[in-house]
Amino acid sequence: MTISEMIQSCRLPDEAAARGAEQRWDAIAKPLHGLGLLEDAVVKICAITGRTDCRLSPRAVVVFCADNGVVAQGVTQTGQEVTAIVAENMTRGETSICKMAALAGAEVFPVDMGMARKPACSGILDRRQGDGTNDFTKGPAMTRAQAENALRAGYDLARELAEKGCRLLAAGEMGIGNTTTSSAVASVLLGEDPEILTGRGAGLSSEGLVRKTQAICQGITLNRPDPADPIDVLAKVGGFDLAAMAGFYLGASAAGVPVILDGFISLAAALAAARLNPRCLAAMVPSHCSGEPGTQRILRELRLTPPIQAGLCLGEGTGAAAFMPLLDMAAAVYRGMPTFGDIQVEEYKPLV
Repeated sequence: MTISEMIQSCRLPDEAAARGAEQRWDAIAKPLHGLGLLEDAVVKICAITGRTDCRLSPRAVVVFCADNGVVAQGVTQTGQEVTAIVAENMTRGETSICKMAALAGAEVFPVDMGMARKPACSGILDRRQGDGTNDFTKGPAMTRAQAENALRAGYDLARELAEKGCRLLAAGEMGIGNTTTSSAVASVLLGEDPEILTGRGAGLSSEGLVRKTQAICQGITLNRPDPADPIDVLAKVGGFDLAAMAGFYLGASAAGVPVILDGFISLAAALAAARLNPRCLAAMVPSHCSGEPGTQRILRELRLTPPIQAGLCLGEGTGAAAFMPLLDMAAAVYRGMPTFGDIQVEEYKPLV
């Protein structure tokens, strides 16, 4: 399958399934839209799957791990060695996402998209595109071929998990410096000043934030990524993890499987995917609103409203995992509650 065919494979939502889900919610013996955004999420899930039963298991969180050459510009608190350490800890269940996903009933799949140090253990899927990206203040972060290969790797993983029976997916990431690449990608695609969209990431000082913003501005000025070509943007100022996540969202859409978005980094990748094919938005279910400055701007652009407002900023897919039990509760009400007819009570009528 060519890159163009992958992009065009995204599905449109099943409007009949969406209407069926809405009618089911309206018939349930409770106040209309009483579960708010949780009801909307269930309807969206039914629309992308083409089914009204809203089955959400088995489920998986795929964590794309990669390093970014721009860390050489002092844009982070920690060094690149942390990426591989955390990825290796995932294989032992010793990370935040592993603990949260276990409670949420999701399997975690760490993926090496291109860490600076190749992991020294098994249990990490190998989709390496290089030993980390190049420093985008000196030239493009990667070649276009690498960006396309990373996009394809994410796409294929989503399709493979769907074929194995997964009914709910989420993408996380692990990579020192990837709030820098995410801010750069978002700045180009949105046509916004990097200073507006760039935050402190994992706890940068004010001086570090200045360096980070300057590095993004320098990378954009030097490489001149084309905002009309999301793959060019990912290649020039993005990262292997971002490209793979964008492909993952396209693949989930093509497979008709709902995919839960995480925080700012996830949203930057989702923005790139949506610019490649807006149809993939039908598969995306938002989870939470990160504290990074660019989060709200991307959410407005994608017209998504996340149910969780908890100040989460950990990454790894933890926000997506936190949303899974809420979805389970909504689905339990959706599938199991009696209707007004069942209890012989007059239905609520919409207010006008």
